[in-house]
Amino acid sequence: MKIYGHPMSTCTRKVLTVLAEKGHEAQLVFVDLMKGAQKQPDYLARHPFGVVPVLEDEDFTLYESRAIIRYLDQKLPGAPLTPTELKARALMDQWLSVEQSYFATPALNICYQRVLLPAQGKQGDESIVQTAKAEVAKALDVVEKAMVGHEYLAGSSFSLADISWMPYLQCLGMSKAGELIADRPNVAAWWKRISTRPSWVKVTS
Repeated sequence: MKIYGHPMSTCTRKVLTVLAEKGHEAQLVFVDLMKGAQKQPDYLARHPFGVVPVLEDEDFTLYESRAIIRYLDQKLPGAPLTPTELKARALMDQWLSVEQSYFATPALNICYQRVLLPAQGKQGDESIVQTAKAEVAKALDVVEKAMVGHEYLAGSSFSLADISWMPYLQCLGMSKAGELIADRPNVAAWWKRISTRPSWVKVTS
């Protein structure tokens, strides 16, 4: 089994975290995003949209991180990351959708302006950051209310939904926007629970 990706990529980290949770090793094939390797013909043959990651499992190829983590959870032995109870599974799907639709993009926008552009010697745009922070705050306000009395997004069990939020929550800390987490007690407690899991520590070390 091969994962084509980059260890710092948010979407690659989702996949690596699932593998770590399952206790499974896969070959990480490094895709040099800084050199545009993801836009080269050989990579585009695997992922026509030119982003990471891609999974190759023998003769089966799959792209899009949310599809890959579902596949791995179903295929690999180990503790399930998808609840079996109908309502809990529906909540997992809901939060996966919320992350994709309302949270990931503004969180990445903050990181791009405050971390990635400066790393390239360029000036970030704080007006973009402030707009993105407002969007992130709205999403985290919803999470803050939903987490009352719950340990994880889907209820009592750690799931693929939590994993999908983790890289973007980390982005906020890297971007000096950690107050968006710290100012919300339920979100902060949830982040502490999930970010100290051995799987996440392994992937981010």
